[in-house]
Amino acid sequence: MEKLGTLYFFTGKMGAGKSTKSKQIASEKHAVLLSEDEWLASLYPNQITSFDDYLKFSAQMKPLVKKHVQNILSVGTNVVMDFPGNTQKQRKWFLDIASEVNANHQLIFLNLNNEQCLRQIAQRRLEQPERATFDTEETFIHVSKYFEAPEASEGLNIFEFSGKESQE
Repeated sequence: MEKLGTLYFFTGKMGAGKSTKSKQIASEKHAVLLSEDEWLASLYPNQITSFDDYLKFSAQMKPLVKKHVQNILSVGTNVVMDFPGNTQKQRKWFLDIASEVNANHQLIFLNLNNEQCLRQIAQRRLEQPERATFDTEETFIHVSKYFEAPEASEGLNIFEFSGKESQE
C-alpha cells in the first residue's frame, strides 16, 4: 500500500497566528501550503467587500479545493491548509477531505485568549497596512461569536498550542 500524505489544518480565533503557524508547519513537514486568502484573491479579485461575499466565494471554491487536496494527499504529499477550521461544520469538511482518501490528519488548535489575539491583530495592522480596514477589534468581536473550540467528540487528532510555548 502506498503512503498517503497528512492533512494539517488549524483552528483558533482571528489573530491567533494560524497563517504564521501554517507557513512554519509547511516548511517543517515539507508540505504543500494552500492559503484560502490567496485562492480567493486570485479567483475573485476585488469581489470580496463584505463577510457575506467571503462566505459566498469561499463556499463556491470548496469542491475544487477538496478534490485538489485529495489528489495531493493520494500521491503521498503532506498538505497544510491555511483555511479556517473555526466551527464544527468547517472542521467536518477537513475531516471528510482526509478520511475519504484514508489519509491522516492533524488539527492544530491555537488556543490563545482574546487579549493575545487582539495584540497580534494590532501588530499585523502595522506590518500589513492593507489589512487595517478588516483587522479591527470590531471584526474580531464579530467573527469570534462564531468560533467553536474543538471537542473530542468530533473525532479529530488535535494538537493544542496555547501560545505560552513561544515565550518560554
